[in-house]
Amino acid sequence: MKVLVCGAGQVGSSIARHLAGEGNNVTIIDNRPEVVRKVADTIEVTTIIGNAAHPDILNRAGARDADMLVAVTQFDEVNMVACQVAHSLFEVPVKIARIRAQTYLDPTWADLYRREHLPIDLVISPEIEVARAIARRLQVPGAFDMIPFGHGRLRVIGVRCDERCPLINTPLRQLTEIFPRLNIVVLGIVRNDRIIVPRGEDQMLAGDEVYFVTESGHLERSMAAFGHEEKEARRMVIVGGGNVGLFLADDLERTHSGLNLKLIEIDPERARFLTERLGRTVVIAGDALEKEILEEANIAECEAIIAVSNDDEVNILTSLLAKRAGCQRALALINNASYASLVGPLGIDASVSPRESTVSTILQRIRRGRIHGIHSVRDGMAEIVEAEALETSPLVGNPLREIKLPAGLLLGAVVRGEEVIIPRGDTVIKPRDRVVTFVARTAIKRFEQLFAVRMEFF
Repeated sequence: MKVLVCGAGQVGSSIARHLAGEGNNVTIIDNRPEVVRKVADTIEVTTIIGNAAHPDILNRAGARDADMLVAVTQFDEVNMVACQVAHSLFEVPVKIARIRAQTYLDPTWADLYRREHLPIDLVISPEIEVARAIARRLQVPGAFDMIPFGHGRLRVIGVRCDERCPLINTPLRQLTEIFPRLNIVVLGIVRNDRIIVPRGEDQMLAGDEVYFVTESGHLERSMAAFGHEEKEARRMVIVGGGNVGLFLADDLERTHSGLNLKLIEIDPERARFLTERLGRTVVIAGDALEKEILEEANIAECEAIIAVSNDDEVNILTSLLAKRAGCQRALALINNASYASLVGPLGIDASVSPRESTVSTILQRIRRGRIHGIHSVRDGMAEIVEAEALETSPLVGNPLREIKLPAGLLLGAVVRGEEVIIPRGDTVIKPRDRVVTFVARTAIKRFEQLFAVRMEFF
């Protein structure tokens, strides 16, 4: 597949790295020579210096033969025009654009993106994606990640194991014997910044970050098995009243009627705007790094602080100050990938990366096969994918014990209509089953082969 990536920032370079690593033909366009040189030194892609919205630049990048254009430059208008030019002049089949300005995202103007107007097949707002990711994490106290799959029937949960976790130091194949009511599959383990796709003899250890899948109705029991029985937060403080903070506060107001919510915003003018825009949220104008402001927010009595300012350092420090003051749980927005591994050891309970949220959404559209959901793990070290099994898939029709699955790939759950199946050796996957799979980066190509739409399917 030939893909043009417009914009060589964090999201653009991450997408390019994913696709190039899987053998796709990737060309990345950016008008900043120093950024392009850095990408060229680290990723095996073709690079073009220039404005991605200009026809001559897209032509030089090979737009006439491109299968897809992903426009993720810093400027909404460049992304939008790049999609329009790619469609009108070069007939690129699939166009994806990242758009931040809220007026472009207002449902009132949804017709703007119709094919006869501004033909963009997928519009992505990083702020909305991040707000949704945070809201999901807040639903499961004790988890650092939560992703729904299978029409909401399944939950993939990320938890950190400590010495108190009852499940550690036990071979995974023995878990169902020792805990017969534990209906989960451990999908992946992150240990010392390395991904482990576990087999039956593997064990979870203290300090591991573990991803497991369970039925939504078994979630509370599953979290209790990992030693987490915290109640859902009812008193929260949001730090940062930008688009992420506003989207999150608005969402929480709509979905949690009994919530006690405060928002701290350093810009007085923005704080006034938020006061007028939000209904039940108490807006405090001030610097969240100041002790007096946190005390005014009554942080010691809060069950969660969500730090989503535009500054990673502010988010990290505010989270630590809040925890030190007595706040039970801290979630932080982290843009810099270098900080991700520090979050757990510092005592921050969960973090959200705009880059990972955006990349996951884009990958869902790019992956071959009938893909219904993708979640990127640790900057692309692995992916959790919900894919539909087709009649031509090698997975269909035989017991799983007779199918040789590639290393780095683990089937976690199967959704068949209203039924959820935890796969065993005698499980037979049928056409149209939705399969939730944990896939290490090294196994992505083999995964696509298992779920790809083949010509004989038509």
